[in-house]
Amino acid sequence: MNERSGSITFKGNPMTLLGPELKVGDKAPDFLTVDTTLTPVSLDSHAGKIRVISAVPSLDTPVCDTETRRFNQEAAGLPENVVVLTISLDLPFAQKRWCGAAGIDRVVTLSDYRERSFGLNYGVLIKELLLLSRCIFVVDAQGVIRYIQQVPEVTSEPDYAAVLDAVKSLL
Repeated sequence: MNERSGSITFKGNPMTLLGPELKVGDKAPDFLTVDTTLTPVSLDSHAGKIRVISAVPSLDTPVCDTETRRFNQEAAGLPENVVVLTISLDLPFAQKRWCGAAGIDRVVTLSDYRERSFGLNYGVLIKELLLLSRCIFVVDAQGVIRYIQQVPEVTSEPDYAAVLDAVKSLL
């Protein structure tokens, strides 16, 4: 298992990421998560679409809440061939409750609680916290990673404009 120390911080403290360091141009690794109905969802579940994959620590935290609401708003303006997936280790029941309370209807929330295969395959599982780091991947319709934004401080928001520019460059 690859361990990468110090590439991110949580509240200023260096953290260790588990898994490979993916690069733009890599084939996006598969993963197995579940949606809010416990239905299995993999990368190929949205094959042929541009996938914006937003990894977050927990929807029940202020920054993750803000980020997912923002991507939900932005998704409304994107074409049908773009899907926004938010993946956390929150239980599917908590994700469903949160989405209902937040009015999330465009972002698909997925839980990596069973296998942690997304976190480990994408290199975003934080060893010390056993949570996902804040990272955005844009995967094209052919399954190739075209953009990665690993947010250096887990408690900071991503650069939304840069993510949207990466998506628009694929349209």
